[in-house]
Amino acid sequence: MTTPLPEERDPGLQPERTRLAWRRTTLSCTVAAVLAAKAALHERHSAAGIVAFAFCCILWLVFLALAHRRIRTLAVTDPAGPSALAPRHATATALCTVALAACAVALVF
Repeated sequence: MTTPLPEERDPGLQPERTRLAWRRTTLSCTVAAVLAAKAALHERHSAAGIVAFAFCCILWLVFLALAHRRIRTLAVTDPAGPSALAPRHATATALCTVALAACAVALVF
């Protein structure tokens, strides 16, 4: 078995896989926001449920904007490869994900 030479490597595969991962994560966040809407609007008619749902929607929109920005960056064909994710965007994305999970837990219990 031979190991591929560095010049034989296809540089487009890793950004493509990363772009698909961002799309899957965006889809997962969308499902969480829709389930939050269902829980807040159909099962409970409390003010806390509506506030939690609104917060979930805001978090989803922020995450969607960050993910869309990253997907567009990965789609740019540059021989050097896509630029690295900025630390502040990575932090914001992680915080949105954790906060959305916390809101979902709050709506369930």
